[in-house]
Amino acid sequence: MLFPPRRPLLAAAAAAIVVCSSPVLSASAASSAASADTVMLWDAVAALPSAGEYRDGYTRTSFRHWIDSDRDGCTTRQEVLIAEAVQPPQVGAGCTMSGGVWHSYYDDVIVTDATRLDIDHMVPLAEAWDSGAHAWAANQREAYANDLDEPRALVAVTARTNRSKSDQDPAEWLPPDQAAHCRYVADWLTVKLRWRLAADAAEKDTLASLSTACPNEPLTVPAMP
Repeated sequence: MLFPPRRPLLAAAAAAIVVCSSPVLSASAASSAASADTVMLWDAVAALPSAGEYRDGYTRTSFRHWIDSDRDGCTTRQEVLIAEAVQPPQVGAGCTMSGGVWHSYYDDVIVTDATRLDIDHMVPLAEAWDSGAHAWAANQREAYANDLDEPRALVAVTARTNRSKSDQDPAEWLPPDQAAHCRYVADWLTVKLRWRLAADAAEKDTLASLSTACPNEPLTVPAMP
């Protein structure tokens, strides 16, 4: 498949509609996988709701993030680092990590120091707010900000690319590695469709233009929690 899930520990949640019996899937991930929809990449842009952006009232603290939802001692940030490592780190008490190797796909960089990595919300928190999350309850925004059930939602990338991206949508920012653009478009569309987030005109136009240059691969979109 052209756009493989990045997280092997959670891959079944995004790669299949049938519920997998793997013990690494949470109950919510299994439920989402069971109720997933499949949409072809070229059709995914048209499936996005269209709406202007609404920034009024946004603060980053509107989305409580980096929580330890399963109370295993590792925050969402740490869970993503562990799951996305191409060479796993050693994990000690308090979820401290040593060693490990990561691939930042935005800029095609290999990273051996986890402190050089940010965990990027594929659709940034501010963009999510603009696109519909302003109307959500606080617990739904928390679920969005810590979405470990959809492997495309959170990604470990170099700090410089995450900060370059900031809260911009694909009409304003794309990964510096051009070879990553098709994957990025697929990831963006999957997250927006999963969370029923809208897109403005410039965003949809850009996504449509970019997607037509990519193979028309199926996207599996788990239902919103």
